[in-house]
Amino acid sequence: MEIIPAIDLINGECVRLVQGDYAQKTTYSSSPLDVAKQFEDAGIKRLHLVDLDGAKAGYPVNVKVLETLASGTSLKIDFGGGIKTEENVRTLINAGTTYVTIGSLAVKNETLFKSFIKTFGASLFLLGADVKNENIATSGWLETSQLSIYQLLDNYSELTNYFCTDIAKDGLLQGPSFELYKKLIARFPIKKLIASGGVSCYEDLVELKSIGCTGAIVGKAYYEGKISLKQLSTFN
Repeated sequence: MEIIPAIDLINGECVRLVQGDYAQKTTYSSSPLDVAKQFEDAGIKRLHLVDLDGAKAGYPVNVKVLETLASGTSLKIDFGGGIKTEENVRTLINAGTTYVTIGSLAVKNETLFKSFIKTFGASLFLLGADVKNENIATSGWLETSQLSIYQLLDNYSELTNYFCTDIAKDGLLQGPSFELYKKLIARFPIKKLIASGGVSCYEDLVELKSIGCTGAIVGKAYYEGKISLKQLSTFN
């Protein structure tokens, strides 16, 4: 199982929100590059970069940060937040992203996202499924749709890689949604599930690996000192 640390960006700084609430923000570092280099030095290979400004604005905002991290480290980066046009995708590719995360657009405009997949190839995209009571939430978690996580995955059979965040768990350090992940893995055994949200300790990561997750995004637990870099590096 691959460990994928998260850097969430507001105004170019590393922050964390509680359950997607922009009013509940904690700033951890003013230098995303320094944070990313710490991960790289620990042997971690990948980074989950979330443009919270972009998710709110409706277009990628922190592209310069992506460029800095892509040129300043060897980390494979997946970038998400506010991606709505083919031009946005090209901008991110040129800035150095390895994967482009699509969340809201996959729900709101399936035709457009399918055109992206046709143009750039399925391997570029990471489907981001943020859920509340198993329904998809969009627009930086500000809206909840009537589309279930299962319907969304059925709609994108051509995509192998996806991550699922249970908003009810995110940022609370109360453990991941193990039961939801077990159901998803059983129903979509060929897809590769990256767990996201709720990781609170090393044992959570061991459990996620044991149930079959191919990756785990770690954010607040690391920044709050609940999991060490040394522990994260044991999975790589």
